[in-house]
Amino acid sequence: MTLHDADLDVYLHDSDRIAALRADARAGLTSTPKWLPPKYFYDARGSALFEQITRLPEYYPTRAERSILDTRAASIATITGAKTLVELGSGSSEKTRLLLDALREHGTLGAFIPLDVSAAALREAVVALRTDYPDLHVRGVVADFVEHLDLLPHAGGRLVAFLGGTIGNFTPEERTPFLSTLRAQLETGEWFLLGADLVKDPAILVPAYDDAQGVTAEFNRNVLHVLNDALAADFDPSTFTHVALWDPAAEWIEMRLRSTRDQSVHLPALDLTVHFSAGEEMRTEVSAKFRPAGLREELSEAGFSLRHWWTDEQSRFGVALATAS
Repeated sequence: MTLHDADLDVYLHDSDRIAALRADARAGLTSTPKWLPPKYFYDARGSALFEQITRLPEYYPTRAERSILDTRAASIATITGAKTLVELGSGSSEKTRLLLDALREHGTLGAFIPLDVSAAALREAVVALRTDYPDLHVRGVVADFVEHLDLLPHAGGRLVAFLGGTIGNFTPEERTPFLSTLRAQLETGEWFLLGADLVKDPAILVPAYDDAQGVTAEFNRNVLHVLNDALAADFDPSTFTHVALWDPAAEWIEMRLRSTRDQSVHLPALDLTVHFSAGEEMRTEVSAKFRPAGLREELSEAGFSLRHWWTDEQSRFGVALATAS
């Protein structure tokens, strides 16, 4: 089966992504301290590296969340009776197949709407899903789930899934409008399924973002390759070391890149030269960890009612099922 852009709803084009990257790179690289958004890790190489990360022994979130879905998917299908499943940041939709199978078995599901920023990844996923679920209406949406929530298809009986702990990449100031905007797009009684990593011993947390094989370090440096390719920059990734640390006050992991020497980086596409001092660090990601009471409060303030809360056997990861109230 082949799939063309006519078979996708495309709200985010390559020109939009480049414009956003240019704006974010200029803002982040001229700030003190410097920063870059984590969404730019994920070109084809970065996505492949992240898939490697999910299989590393130190990286528990993917396995923990999958164990919850393995155990609870049938209950989620029974409780929600969802007719349409919408997934934000779907990627390959691998874990979501547990929900698809359970909802089909329950007999209510008619449509699956995966949303992702990458048209290529989404096209590939939709081809596979249509092959494996020929009786299911599958329609991919190429969009940014921060910018385009108002474009979610208005199908009845929706369950919106936001998995993988991606909610942790938002700061509290970013989470509040995101959750409130999502709530505004849902009808009262529609459902929201949220995967969130939990606060735990830093001895478990930090290695998940700083593995012994160095895959996460290479993933972190990949953002520099993205800037080189997209903005004609001349970053030398080998001159930046990977840093992962736990911030106990903010209760998040920070990933940073530390310059190993004084250097200047040129970005001709932005007509910009940026200086890094030896030892200077640039933040590339935050990954917030949650406490159940705090997550319940954030959902409530956005207009959701938490109905069910599940964790894996070791209470490392949580999955919340909430309704738009």
